[in-house]
Amino acid sequence: MNRPPTLSIVIPAFNEGATIHRILDRVRQVTLIGDLQKEIIVVNDCSTDDTEAALQRYGAEHPDLPLRYHRHPVNRGKGAALHTGIALATGTYLIVQDADLEYDPREYNDLLPPLLDGFADVVYGSRFMGSKPHRILFFWHTIGNKFLTTLSNAFNNLNLTDMETCYKLFRTDMLQSLVLREERFGFEPEVTAKISRVPGVRIYEVGISYYGRTYAEGKKIGWRDGVRAIYCIIKYGV
Repeated sequence: MNRPPTLSIVIPAFNEGATIHRILDRVRQVTLIGDLQKEIIVVNDCSTDDTEAALQRYGAEHPDLPLRYHRHPVNRGKGAALHTGIALATGTYLIVQDADLEYDPREYNDLLPPLLDGFADVVYGSRFMGSKPHRILFFWHTIGNKFLTTLSNAFNNLNLTDMETCYKLFRTDMLQSLVLREERFGFEPEVTAKISRVPGVRIYEVGISYYGRTYAEGKKIGWRDGVRAIYCIIKYGV
């Protein structure tokens, strides 16, 4: 009997004990189009808070949830957590979901149609297009994101509007064929550069909402990550 098509949802988590149950609630409540099943893979990047205990409680409270858990013995970075989750994934498709509350899992169903209809191999969710809600936050972050996207587009011959978005949906086999090395926030420019060079790849983009966090609310990315992103765009673009 053939296994039904599945969406692997990879969630890297570092010190998200206070909110991890909320994002899992949202993922659990989504009914996917196309009769897709869910495979939820949480990779705990050696959190120093109660993330692990919170996940154990959640799993016990929802025993029917298709939740897989892996813990890094040392902190290695978001990219490393994603590498682990990608390697563990068994679904037909794969999407990255941050453990914070900045992105809405209900919008998986906005990203899926180009893949399910046979038009796309990869779909990016753009925070800079469409009419969905966007929290107003940091001017320089927006300028930085647009600069990095433009630089990435120039090196990779793309016309994306949001290279740094969390919501990237892939055919799992295509993503697993890539050799990914960046262990921190360099994941985004690296995976964009490498997926763009897969022969015949079809990349689409759809507008999504964005409920951004402030640093007081737990946002972690900083200016050093932007510098690293520039380095990665040049390194993997060349």
